[in-house]
Amino acid sequence: MDEKILLVEDEENIRKFTKINLEREGFKVLEAETGELGVEIAERENPIVVILDIMLPGIDGYEVCSILRKSIPNTGIIMLTAKTQEDDKIFGLEKGADDYLSKPFNPKELILRIKSLIRRLKDTESENFLRRGPFELDLNAKSLKKDGKLIDLTPTELAIVTLFMKNPGRAFSRTELLDIHWGMEYLGETKIVDVNIRRLRSKIEDNPGKPKYLETVWGTGYRWKKE
Repeated sequence: MDEKILLVEDEENIRKFTKINLEREGFKVLEAETGELGVEIAERENPIVVILDIMLPGIDGYEVCSILRKSIPNTGIIMLTAKTQEDDKIFGLEKGADDYLSKPFNPKELILRIKSLIRRLKDTESENFLRRGPFELDLNAKSLKKDGKLIDLTPTELAIVTLFMKNPGRAFSRTELLDIHWGMEYLGETKIVDVNIRRLRSKIEDNPGKPKYLETVWGTGYRWKKE
């Protein structure tokens, strides 16, 4: 496999144990124990996925996530959160994380999350070009434009908008979106879908409170409005 994973975690025991399990799966694991070092390594090595703890010495995981979303936007980010801190999960997703995992976590579940995220990242590489209304989606360049202006998207947002733009008028339930983008084995909650939809609407809609393109289908889920 030999894909690079960056593990940004200040607790050495967790970092070493996680590294061993990831290396057994064939990943090349890079390590950082501070937020600043994590940013430096990520921007130099361009890993396919960053595993990012929230509580770090120096700049915290939220700030690291924000920095990396701007400097290496196509990298996947999975945030590690304290199990009892539900707000951390939502805030991390709002900052641009693709997924989250609560501590303490099972290494096997982390590996499943990583593989699912890598699959989504790679699935977009073979696509081409879509036009819907004012939007132009170029998946070779991994970019979305509205009225010619580039919209910054996370890899997960790109995958979601691709699915909708390819299937205008079709309603997808939250469970379907979880299965498609996070994998059938995903053990998380459906609210991760709602957070990503809300974040996506804030970027593509003129008025996110009254969406024109990414509609809510009450009792079902969401759909892209058919022209």
